[in-house]
Amino acid sequence: MSDKLPVVNQPIIDLYDEYTHAPLDRRDFVKRLAALVGSSAAAYALLPVLENNYAHAALTAEGDARISARLLEFDGPSGTLKGYLAQPAGKSRKKIGSVLVIHENRGLNPHIQDVTRRAALAGYNALALDFLSPLGGTPANEDEARALFPKLDAAQSVANGRAALAYLKALPNSNGKVGAVGFCWGGGMVNQLAVNEP
Repeated sequence: MSDKLPVVNQPIIDLYDEYTHAPLDRRDFVKRLAALVGSSAAAYALLPVLENNYAHAALTAEGDARISARLLEFDGPSGTLKGYLAQPAGKSRKKIGSVLVIHENRGLNPHIQDVTRRAALAGYNALALDFLSPLGGTPANEDEARALFPKLDAAQSVANGRAALAYLKALPNSNGKVGAVGFCWGGGMVNQLAVNEP
């Protein structure tokens, strides 16, 4: 038995892409991965190479003194919305722009919180809205989070995004200018907000 991991070739990358972006459950993913790499043992050995490791990937630590970051809740059009707000640390009279960070189909996870902290380090108010708020918020298990996205109401999601933009505009240090950046599912939501919130 070899101690080397199988080579991560394009069919493996394509399968992992399908697993992360399409409705492919973990059991089927591992079964198909085992067929590609030759055995279940090889598939399970390869999983840590493929899956996210948020602790190693974070570029801005949660306790970075240059920023202030916190989980928060605020009123949305149909109930309470959850989010993660990061801002440059310290008091300044200078008004700054704001960025709405929109997560992929895994919800408001540590990676998106890290991206939000990075935007604050660049000098912006940054809010990562948990678009799964109407369904109780992002669960810890990524597969459970992904399964919730088809249950979201598209119009309500746009309305919640608009509420998040309004929240950013109303911050005391906001100059009223807002932008949005999205990843995967969030990229489509950015386009919807551009159409619905000029």
